[in-house]
Amino acid sequence: MSSDKPVHHAVYDTYADWETGYATAHLARAGREIRTVGRSTRPVRSVGGLSVLPDLALDDVRPQDSALLILPGADLWDTSDDLAPFARKAREFLDAGVPVAAICGATAGLAREGLLDDRDHTSAVSFYLAATGYAGGERYADADAVTDRGLITAGPTEPVAFAREVLGLLGVHQGEVLDAWYRLFHDSDLQAYAVLEKAGAL
Repeated sequence: MSSDKPVHHAVYDTYADWETGYATAHLARAGREIRTVGRSTRPVRSVGGLSVLPDLALDDVRPQDSALLILPGADLWDTSDDLAPFARKAREFLDAGVPVAAICGATAGLAREGLLDDRDHTSAVSFYLAATGYAGGERYADADAVTDRGLITAGPTEPVAFAREVLGLLGVHQGEVLDAWYRLFHDSDLQAYAVLEKAGAL
């Protein structure tokens, strides 16, 4: 995966700012550019009350110019069709062979778009996705996070596992170092700190 292409992070009103923070912070620390994407370039406000001015509008994002599209959860995924264009953009990315990472409510948006019908995936709970009427129930996995054919999915309580999959997919950390990163930030395993320090991965 080319490191000279930015990672695009979708932002929209009510987006869950805590769900993607581990991923974006550690991507940025590794030198990856993060660019925020809104429906337009008007400010949006996260569920935590943070005001964000998107770097660019969704219509201006092209898969060939991106390393990854990150879709956080948001109340709007379940209360309106306002975010459906982001699910359609995810289809565009996946069709072009560019990965997508979706967490929490964004997984329901992808389910409605049909993107989980033929991929292994996870979410908050299986019946949450079943309520969308999607056809991929047999591919649901009770796991902290799942990566299948360029699509990462995770539930709302797994921001560290979500980040682990993102960092691994983009080659920021691999193998023992990736495992140690997860153990440090998920389990507070201080032995993992030594592995990361030795690898220069902190």
